[in-house]
Amino acid sequence: MYKTQMENQELYNTLINTISKYINLHTISFQKDERGYVRIDERKNMYGGKGVVYMLQMFGEKELANNRIGAYMVLLNKGDESGFHTHGDRNEEEIYLVIHGSGEYRERNGMDQTIRKRIIQKGNIAVINSYGYHSIENINNEPLIIFAITTNVK
Repeated sequence: MYKTQMENQELYNTLINTISKYINLHTISFQKDERGYVRIDERKNMYGGKGVVYMLQMFGEKELANNRIGAYMVLLNKGDESGFHTHGDRNEEEIYLVIHGSGEYRERNGMDQTIRKRIIQKGNIAVINSYGYHSIENINNEPLIIFAITTNVK
């Protein structure tokens, strides 16, 4: 069953109200007026993970040079996760800056390699190379909010 547009709007309003307790969702771009997010992407079972990951896109397409993603990644509930994935096919690297909450960050060199796990929390930064498989899970009852930046490798 598909959600109606009204149900989606109510869900997104709840999402925005929840995370606005922890962060200001405004962007100040050079020589432009302050503005909010561009769109919300709801990613159920993202890359084979559990639950829902919300991507609050803060920049429009081609707004920044050499940038595909500049977004808040929000895992609202304990157990929500992004499954293992890589950006190697797009030759991209990623940076995660933890804004609020805590999570378990996982990485490995290939699908059959040993998984390395780290607890990340507010202020931590994780850097992922283009061929690194990575995953993140909210391990707390508070929302896990990460600012994710994805850039192309030259």
